[in-house]
Amino acid sequence: MLQSVAFSAGVGKTHLACALGHIAVRRRRTVHMAPAAKLFKRLKAARLDNTLEAEMRRLAGVELLILDDFALQPLDATETADFYQLCVERHQRASTVVTSNRTAEEWLSMMADPLLAQSAVDRLTSTAHELVIEGESYRRRQKPSIHHRHDTSVSIDDQKETSHDHT
Repeated sequence: MLQSVAFSAGVGKTHLACALGHIAVRRRRTVHMAPAAKLFKRLKAARLDNTLEAEMRRLAGVELLILDDFALQPLDATETADFYQLCVERHQRASTVVTSNRTAEEWLSMMADPLLAQSAVDRLTSTAHELVIEGESYRRRQKPSIHHRHDTSVSIDDQKETSHDHT
């Protein structure tokens, strides 16, 4: 497992995970990427329509599973059990990338069952390559800003006066 962990949002965790998934697809590997919350919702729906076992088999059989934004919110008992089951089924059989704004230790407090949480996290981290990405959010760096040039700037008040002059 490559575990991509960062303590701030917007540093490129999802972009990196997508790139790894793209490389795997180009190498003819099976890949499934999903936001963790969405995946857990899908597993709950599968439980309701009696297709959970088939869905778990499908997720366990994917060569690269990418869980994006894991543990942004607390996991309930069902989500914790599903996460544990995925970890057990995939442990040392298939690759898993987990992106999160929290450390693996913080995940423990986000899960409903401490024993299942510890067991799942232990399986993931025992063979993990942890990548910590730090830095300023690229979203903030890309935020549009208003730069006035002395020779071409026009204030909003100037624009209003100009538009009133023409009416």
